[in-house]
Amino acid sequence: MQNPFGNNNNNDQNPFDLNNLPLPPNYAKVVNDQGQIRIAKVGISWTTLWFGPLPALFRGDYYNFLLMIVLDLDYALVVLFFGLNWLMQFPWPSLVFAILYNMMYFKHSFNIGYRPADQRSRELLERFHYLKK
Repeated sequence: MQNPFGNNNNNDQNPFDLNNLPLPPNYAKVVNDQGQIRIAKVGISWTTLWFGPLPALFRGDYYNFLLMIVLDLDYALVVLFFGLNWLMQFPWPSLVFAILYNMMYFKHSFNIGYRPADQRSRELLERFHYLKK
């Protein structure tokens, strides 16, 4: 498979081998003991900004999905209770979760047994403080 991202990883040993996937520079790969691989972006989650908690649901990250739903509902209840309806015109919770969601996803993955799959992913996660050195 030719690597379209230009990081000189053109390994063609097995086209179905997921360990040699060419990844964009801001994506990290984590793996658990059963060999399951998760690949996700490090940094701002633009999909969470536009679609709210749906990316968490599609990733199978039910813990963070429910957390986002509960906190979105809490925000709406507080705003409506205090009569601050002008705060509902901009999706403030979506903005906060867009900044934090990918970090929450990786940290929850580490808590359930995932670890960085390679050195590049480890360095990327450490640089963004998702993983302690």
